[in-house]
Amino acid sequence: MAAREPVSAIHEASRREKLRRIVQLGIDPWGGRFEGRAEIGRVRARQDEIRFRGLDGTERELPDLEAEAASDFRQWLSAQGPGELTGPQVRVAGRIVLKRDAGKLRFVDIEDWTGGVQLFIGQQQVGPRNWELAELLDLGDLVGADGQLRRTKTGELTVFVEQLHMLCKSLEPPPEKYHGLTDPELRQRLRYLDLNYGEGVRARFQRRTRIVQSLRQTLAERGFCEIEGPTLHSIAGGAAARPFTTHHNALDIDLFLRIALELHLKRLLVGGLERVYELGRVYRNEGISPRHNPEFTMLEVYEAYGNYETMMELTERLIVRALDALGGGYRLEWGSQAIDFTPPFARKTYHELFAEQTGVDPDDTPAVAALARRLGLETANRHPDVIKNDVFEMQVEDALAGPVFVLDYPASICPLTRRKADQPQIAERFELFVQGMEIANAYTELNDPDLQEELFRTQLAGLPEEDSMARMDHDFLRALRHGMPPAGGLGIGIDRLVMLLTNTQTIRDVILFPLLRPEAG
Repeated sequence: MAAREPVSAIHEASRREKLRRIVQLGIDPWGGRFEGRAEIGRVRARQDEIRFRGLDGTERELPDLEAEAASDFRQWLSAQGPGELTGPQVRVAGRIVLKRDAGKLRFVDIEDWTGGVQLFIGQQQVGPRNWELAELLDLGDLVGADGQLRRTKTGELTVFVEQLHMLCKSLEPPPEKYHGLTDPELRQRLRYLDLNYGEGVRARFQRRTRIVQSLRQTLAERGFCEIEGPTLHSIAGGAAARPFTTHHNALDIDLFLRIALELHLKRLLVGGLERVYELGRVYRNEGISPRHNPEFTMLEVYEAYGNYETMMELTERLIVRALDALGGGYRLEWGSQAIDFTPPFARKTYHELFAEQTGVDPDDTPAVAALARRLGLETANRHPDVIKNDVFEMQVEDALAGPVFVLDYPASICPLTRRKADQPQIAERFELFVQGMEIANAYTELNDPDLQEELFRTQLAGLPEEDSMARMDHDFLRALRHGMPPAGGLGIGIDRLVMLLTNTQTIRDVILFPLLRPEAG
């Protein structure tokens, strides 16, 4: 018995045969410029222009079809007596997502990025050439149509096609509606299909765009200057993270993809740019999880003559304005939870949260170390504040439903942060937590060059000389010696913020192209 040809090969052969026949009709199967088309969302907004015109020429408005059932519309239409529906002439384009054949009629649903609409293609209404083209259409094809926007007898908003246009032939069939792109990795790998056929996917990334646009607009209104810093650094600085390494052949030097935006932005404060920010990619050669991707988007903001309280106010403002741009209010669903972003956000100190969640006094070093050992954390030859922070990350952060600003971290774990004048063991730093995730991190920036050098040396002590993270940024220290104004600095993880504002549980679903292993073969 002969082996059956794979279904995918049969589908492709059928589509290529249709492609050949389209070319024979003298039609370019790949389309071209399509002037004058209106986005489907705008076309749908014109539905109130549809009228019923009686034989005497009088026109009547249609009932509210959002509230009326199809059967009710049929009754209303029948009650009007002889006449017809009329509507505006429109030109639309989109991808075919559904086809229904009914003898000499074709019903085709198309979608663009603003919505969908039904096309009615009648053999008598469109003529032989258009009809032959209609018979050669497949799911996934891109088509254009000219016609009148009306409603069918069941009330369905429809473009009654007069002229059909081929804009691009799809040679691969789309995924099955119910059994297609269900594997998360396949959805991320084939993002172009996920955007077209995944429920709510395209809308989520459009919402991401609105969030980012809002952040930029809010900063522009406050007089911030957007800059573009280098992505290749000769020193991996600004954060304690493992970098990706590359090599520049012409200069014969190793370089690092940036792990943070901070140190170059601070150089600009020294240079007199008093309010600066960058919104861009950073790269960390570390783990992958629902909250971590090796390549992610950061917003870093620096304001001269501000402090961490200035940054708290700005952070709250940025998030609230982003929610305003989305238009859904300040109370959002997050899985089975609800998050209330109504300002002002709660503020609590690191010290009081540690005590609340662990029942241990954070200043009691032996008690903190004992708790750490019970949690299975390493304590030998480690600074007490590092041990304390390990406990904080394990026992406290997940309990922070938020939004809550966590204030005043131990100074020893904040090498780039100014200390409180009356409490030098405390750093003027906050982190914003929502649903256990760190969304923002901000400091009153350290501008004392001698103290900064001392802290750098402490931070780098013990690292092997060949380690990429063991090099001190002497140029940054030189910049500080020229005088950096007192300032507040802020970093916001854009991907995590988008996760929260779009009710998305994994970071890989808010990044268009997350890092994946290469396909086998």
